[in-house]
Amino acid sequence: MQFVELKAKALSLPYLPGVYIMKDRSDTVIYVGKAKKLKNRVSQYFQDTASHSAKTRLMVSRVDHFEVIVAASEFEALVLECTLIKQHQPKYNILLKDDKGFPYLRLDAKEAYPKITMVSSIRDDGAEYFGPFGGRGATSKILEAIGHTLKLPNCNKDLSKDTGKGRPCLHYHLKQCEGWCQNTKTLEEYRYAIEQARQLLSGNYKVVLTDVRNQMLKAADEQNFELAAVLRDRLNSIENLGRKQLVAGTVAADTDVIGYAQTETMACFSVLHFSEGRLLDKEYQLLPVEEDSGAALSSLVKQYYFNSGSVPKVILLPSYIEDQDMVAQLLQQKLGKKVSVLVPKRGKKTEYIQLANKNAYEEAYRVTDKTDKYNSVLLALGKMLGIAAPKRIESFDVSNICGTDIVASMVVFCSGKPKRSEYKRFKITDIDGQDDYASMKQAVLRRYTHYLQGDNGFSKQPDLVLIDGGVEHAKIARQVLDGLNLPFPVFGMVKDDRHRTRALVTPFGDEIRIDAQQTIFALIGCVQEETHRFAVAYHRQLRSKRLRYSELDNIQGIGAKRKELLLKNFKSLAAIMAASLQDLEHYLPKPAAMAVYYYFNSDKNRG
Repeated sequence: MQFVELKAKALSLPYLPGVYIMKDRSDTVIYVGKAKKLKNRVSQYFQDTASHSAKTRLMVSRVDHFEVIVAASEFEALVLECTLIKQHQPKYNILLKDDKGFPYLRLDAKEAYPKITMVSSIRDDGAEYFGPFGGRGATSKILEAIGHTLKLPNCNKDLSKDTGKGRPCLHYHLKQCEGWCQNTKTLEEYRYAIEQARQLLSGNYKVVLTDVRNQMLKAADEQNFELAAVLRDRLNSIENLGRKQLVAGTVAADTDVIGYAQTETMACFSVLHFSEGRLLDKEYQLLPVEEDSGAALSSLVKQYYFNSGSVPKVILLPSYIEDQDMVAQLLQQKLGKKVSVLVPKRGKKTEYIQLANKNAYEEAYRVTDKTDKYNSVLLALGKMLGIAAPKRIESFDVSNICGTDIVASMVVFCSGKPKRSEYKRFKITDIDGQDDYASMKQAVLRRYTHYLQGDNGFSKQPDLVLIDGGVEHAKIARQVLDGLNLPFPVFGMVKDDRHRTRALVTPFGDEIRIDAQQTIFALIGCVQEETHRFAVAYHRQLRSKRLRYSELDNIQGIGAKRKELLLKNFKSLAAIMAASLQDLEHYLPKPAAMAVYYYFNSDKNRG
């Protein structure tokens, strides 16, 4: 169909709930959606396409024709939507890669050598299914624990064909398997071990404990102490299994906590499974970034639980989703029990949500390459400060000791990384004593005056200017930039008791906390430390040079230590020259004080 035809068909739809199915030229389903009113929803696709996301515009461009199914109610439409998405796996729907619900453990007793395997769903094949026990991680641990406890095989050998052929594998030598592939063990012994596993999976671990304990006592009575020791170890393992692994027929999480997070290039949907307040397992799936994260979360939650064989009593969401009440109703109808779908606002449950979101972010961040990671942090920093992502950050600091050798540094971070070739340093002049504000003003003024003049090495403009100091330092820098008619955003870096930047402050005194955002906190901390390091290094260089040579070096009896002492207390050579003999004797022995005094005042005395 032509676009005009699609639009006309959409406008002819009824104001009824239902499902719409978008198809391409090959009649392949590319998108399935639900609508409260089909006409309103579907016609939106073929009207103002400029307002659509890039993904939606691409999907619409591929639509050749569409079908609708009118439903009796919005709830029925929701059920049908979930069913069709699972059936067709449309390209433009947000999809879970597979059925991510709780898996089961399968045991087919009809096999000669039955094995316990993990499967995604129950089938009508005559086998016995156990669980669910939580997510795939928890189920794998339970299967592994039972295998180790009963020394069951965990290799791929077909025991009905391979018994007696070849040597036992490494698991046997590590005492993780009884060596069932050898002729030393009988089929009856194997099936007995499998029956014990079946009892454990059914939650009857006390029955198995009693059986093993009786065998152990019998072996001890018969003075078969080696067997008794083996059975004793097995008894301890089964007790630990029953106590710690929570193996019981229908044990699953009683609370699921949903997390969702996005970096600049990757998104992650995570589910934390809790039982009695204890974290059992985590499941997650990485996905492409979606412009509408709320719609993505809604779609993923519906798919996850509609396809799941088990649902907990409580599902905690990080934010409200579309059809939230109907999702709870659908799950309740499907499982025959009440399911609460909640968005917590306070208390312990909000901490669970924060943990789930953090897990989701860490997984997404982990697979994001370094450049994208830096971009993601800068994007978040820009959003926090109300500016565009600051690709180029310039940061200033001042260093001096008691007003001597005053210097300022400017370091540059490009795309979150230091660019040392563009660092600048300024020797502050014409300032008497210690005046950090005046020193900062001079450094900022000199740097951006060079920028306006187009001087070599100063021609690039910053996206963000950071000042090592509080609101007054930020205010000074803002005044300088305003005087130069430059709009660059300025923030001060406010430090905590451990000399780490805990917040950024505007020139108007508004603090923006960054210590709760770990990646931003780390970036700003790195900028602040590098700025301070570069300033101190330049200050030490000048101070060392000055101490190595000055006019004081010409005075007999004045060495490096006495020279440093004088400069520290009198602040400058000019002050030392103007000092009285009595003032000098406060810091030097009388002969040395006289030598300094008469060196600078010999002409005065002669007059």
